[in-house]
Parts: sequence; structure tokens; C-alpha cells
Amino acid sequence: MVLVPRIPETENSFFFTRCLHLLIMDTPELLGELISFPSVSDTSNAEISEFVDSQLESLDFEIERLTYQDPQGVEKFCVCARRGPAGRGLAYFCHTDVVPATSWSFPDAGPWTAWQTADRIYGRGACDMKGSLACMLQASRIVVDTKQPLFIVCSADEEIGFGGARHVATESDIFREIVSSDSRGIIGEPTSLDVVYAHKGGRAGTITARGVAAHSATSRGENANMAMIPFLAKLREVCLECNRSDDWRDNRFDPPTISMNIGINDHSPAINITAPQSTCTYYFRPMPGQDADGLAARIRNMAVDCGLEFEPIFSGDPLYTDPQSEFIQELAHLSGTQPRTVSYGTDASALPAVRDLAVLGPGDIRQAHTDDEWISLEQLQRGIEFYATLICHWCVD
Repeated sequence: MVLVPRIPETENSFFFTRCLHLLIMDTPELLGELISFPSVSDTSNAEISEFVDSQLESLDFEIERLTYQDPQGVEKFCVCARRGPAGRGLAYFCHTDVVPATSWSFPDAGPWTAWQTADRIYGRGACDMKGSLACMLQASRIVVDTKQPLFIVCSADEEIGFGGARHVATESDIFREIVSSDSRGIIGEPTSLDVVYAHKGGRAGTITARGVAAHSATSRGENANMAMIPFLAKLREVCLECNRSDDWRDNRFDPPTISMNIGINDHSPAINITAPQSTCTYYFRPMPGQDADGLAARIRNMAVDCGLEFEPIFSGDPLYTDPQSEFIQELAHLSGTQPRTVSYGTDASALPAVRDLAVLGPGDIRQAHTDDEWISLEQLQRGIEFYATLICHWCVD
């Protein structure tokens, strides 16, 4: 289905339609510029943030620039922008960081050089989520004069724990205006432009056992794996319990369980050295209404009881907006799709203060993070058209 923006009936309607066509033609070039910035999460996103900043300034947005240092001391940037008078408008949220491209396999170009075919654009971030940002920038060029505000928020570190969105939520004056005005929020992650009203959250932690490295033929060593085994047995029981219990099941999601994932590593350099350290990581994805903190505390207590070290890694809450709410129903009507859920997470986990919030963006999540990442030209066109429709619907009327 190709969406046509419902532009208000004015003497300039032909201009809007012509402008839309031209911007759709120009979008691959804009996306190519965004892809060219290697904004992997463990590096600074300064260059792409400066580029986005300049794009927004050229569109007459007021800009708020936020900086912070991530836990590794790398400087990160968030760009928050607003345009239009005060009121209840539309807020678009995206991230400028991408996952690494160390195993890139696309043969015609590297990950930071966009490559266009008859129906696709390849490049790291094309789908997740620079394509979405390109669509919103282009839609913002189509609809300029509004009666309600349009907000665009570009954050860092979404791929590694929502650090940028958390910083925006606590430090941004523009974000406080979004909340106080009760503006509607769209997370532009790839959903094939379906309306997503709920997604899973996440809890993760590291459990560490200590030992002594020595030649395994002697009695000098102490194998850390032996201390880890009792804990792993307990954690296995927890996993089985969660898979069986209705308390940890929600059939609105696929899969309907918390998908507990366990990693184990003793970093042993040879088979004849007793492991001085054994590490277990866990990551589970709670759904709305589940006691995720209680389960995380239970795992921590199990580790302490076994004499092991525990360190939390990550905590993010599920997204849930009532699918029968006026906001979700309006989105469903405008998109012509049925609201649904997804099992991955987004910056929405760090933005609970936004009452009306949904995930909706161009691209298929199955192309995200792949070593030949791409987005279809059809999704880019529809993304521009639909974002323009939303701006018209909530910022012009």
C-alpha cells in the first residue's frame, strides 16, 4: 500500500505534491550522507550529530545540544529540536549510533558507502535507523507551517543500553516540553511502518567466580568453574520455571516467553590451566506487568548465596500503550494496519514520561544488524509519505 499524505486543501496543494516527489528522489543521497558516518556505539557520534544539527538548523528548528560521557569516557551527543508554536504536537525519536560492521559481507561496497540498486540501499544503519531519520528530515521539508509543534530528538547509545535517551529524559528542556504538552511520540525504529504499541524490556547481569590459575597437573590451582557450577544448576531451574509459568508468559508476543539467555566463559588460554575466573551472563526480556526487578533480585541472591560476585549490566522497561487508546487507534487508521507487538526493545524503555508513545518506522527489522544491511526504496518512499501525513494530522490541523 502506498500512502498519500493528506495535505490540507489549499491553493498550494500542487506545490506540496511536487515537493514530495522531488524529496523522494533526493532521499537516497541524504541517506548516503548519513551512512557515511561510522557512528558505531563504542565511538563518538560527534560527526553525524553535527551533520544532523546542520540539517535541522536549515529547516528552522530551534536546537538543543546535549553532551555526556559514556562509561568508557567517550563523548556522546544528543540533538533535540523543535519547530512551531507551543502546544500538543508530534515528537519523533531516533538514534544515530549503529552496531559494528566487522563482518560486512556485501560485495559491492563497504559498510560506510551507501550502494543503491534498483530497489534497495545497502549500508550499515540503512535500516536501523538512518533510513528512518532521512524520512523524517524529508517530511519536515514538505510540511513547514504548523499550528502545533514538531519535535525531533536524535540520541546516542541506543544499541548499548539507551544511554542517550536516558540523558535526554533527565537533562533536556525540549523533552520536558514534550512531556508537559502531552505531545504524541513516535519511535522511528523499523516496523515496516506497522503500528507497534508494546515491546519487551530487558534485564541483564554478570556473575563472576574467582579461582587461581596453575598447571592442572598440580594441586596449586583452584578452578573457578567449580564454584560456578552450583549457581548454574540453580539458574537452569529458574529458566525452566519461567518457561512453564503463566506468570512469565504473554501470548500477545512472539515468542510469548522472556527468552532467558545465558552466556558462560572462563577465558582459559589452555586446557591444562585451572581457570582463574568464570563468568556467567544472563539476559531476559520481560513483558508488560511482569516483576522483572523481582526476578533480577532473585538471580542476584542466588549468586551471593553461592559466594559469587554479581554486577547488573542493563535494565530497560517494556513499552505498553493501550491499543484501544485514541492515539493508537488514530495511528492504526492513518496507517491502515493493525496494532501489534514486537520482541525487541527501543529507546521507549527510557522515555516512560511520554504518555502516548508508539514504535513506527520504515524498514524491516530482519535487515537490521545484518552484515549486508539494507532498506528498500519502497519503504523509504512510504516512510516520507507517512511521516508527512502524521505532521499534517497532528501539527497542521
